[in-house]
Amino acid sequence: MPRKLAAILYADVADYSRLTGEDEDATHRRLREYLDFISASVEAQHGKVMHYAGDAVLAMFEAVVDALSCASTIQNDLKERNAELPKERKLQFRIGVNLGDVIQDRGDIYGDGVNIAARLESLAEPGGICVSESVYDAVSSSLPFSYGFMGEQKVKNIEKPVRVYRVVPADDSDGSDLSQGTSAGNVEQTIRFCTSSDGVGIAYASVGSGPPLVKAANWLNHLEFDWQSPVWRHVFAELSRDHQLVRYDERGNGLSDWEVDDISFDAFVRDLEAVVDAAGLDRFALLGISQGCPVSIAYTVRHPERVSQLVLYGGYTLGWAKRSQKDKETGKAMLELIRQGWGQDNPAFRQMFTSQIIPNATVEQMQWFNELQRITTSPENAVRLRLAFGDIDVNPLLPQVSTPTLVMHTRADALAPFDGGRKMASMIPGARFVPLESNNHLLLESEPAWQRFLAEIRSFLD
Repeated sequence: MPRKLAAILYADVADYSRLTGEDEDATHRRLREYLDFISASVEAQHGKVMHYAGDAVLAMFEAVVDALSCASTIQNDLKERNAELPKERKLQFRIGVNLGDVIQDRGDIYGDGVNIAARLESLAEPGGICVSESVYDAVSSSLPFSYGFMGEQKVKNIEKPVRVYRVVPADDSDGSDLSQGTSAGNVEQTIRFCTSSDGVGIAYASVGSGPPLVKAANWLNHLEFDWQSPVWRHVFAELSRDHQLVRYDERGNGLSDWEVDDISFDAFVRDLEAVVDAAGLDRFALLGISQGCPVSIAYTVRHPERVSQLVLYGGYTLGWAKRSQKDKETGKAMLELIRQGWGQDNPAFRQMFTSQIIPNATVEQMQWFNELQRITTSPENAVRLRLAFGDIDVNPLLPQVSTPTLVMHTRADALAPFDGGRKMASMIPGARFVPLESNNHLLLESEPAWQRFLAEIRSFLD
């Protein structure tokens, strides 16, 4: 079969099943209109549409600059076409662009180059573009875009992971310059990488100035997308006002290495050790959120001389596999949901987690969190992480905590029971416990409990 080096553009509609289920006729009419525009854009940029597959488009270009320019044109135009539509009716495409070998046969193209482009598309946000490192290397200095590194991503049937970049047009008022860091408000974070004790690469970020505050990793993190998310950005913006905030992606997700042998509680603690050493921190305050709490507790017991204050929010001391029979059954059911549907475009499976974490969120916040979970890790790693969380037991360590400790927990937390937070505080010598009035596991910017949370942290760390 003849092979050639080509730039491949793969585009697909986000959440297409839901859109057709709600209004099939209107969705199909709009899809035809958008596909006609995409086809014209491809031809205008000297490309060729190779085939359509339902709501997906595969196109080939001789020049990678043309392919990425076309992708940008498509997204900018579709953004305008969608502007007058309600959020739930917007027809948004994800686009992946790759530069690689393809096989041409009977008017179509196949091969690893196409498979990688399709994988890149699945990693993009609705309305967004992801490119491979081969594309980034070829065009990063010749087009007016910024790029955010998303780490190495596994592609089915391809042995070597692919390094992926997110594309942001320079004139996109909703975007931010990701080439030197990402922004939330008026602050910028700097992303670096370090190596854990077993050789796993861990991504960490630092932002702000002042006394250092380290946030332990939790389910799930992505240094770039968390920073943009309406679920997380207010947390990081406020905490970095008075402190140098250091946070990281735990192994198996985000920008840290995905292909790892060991995903375990002890490995999580070692990753935290690696990050604070790489950041050059001798003594710092430590913040644990959710399963970041037991990791923070274990680190504090191992290194009491380095932790000045310990803040624990929404945490637990026993993983789901060590609690009641009901908790065990629920945990196993969640694992099966992950196995069956984590990577699917339809967010129904991930929504099960989102509804427990932020039940009072807006539609936009839930969509962001669903998307964040999808791109942050693979289905296989999501299962491995959940299994590791289920095996946690730090109860024996609690009496050994000698660091001043603040524990906070929302009364109606559906993910981490309130009684678990209260018990945690009662078993740590001298710990102060603050109950918060909220149904959410992660506090949202609009609720009064968030302001109380922030005031308590500032008072405690002052």
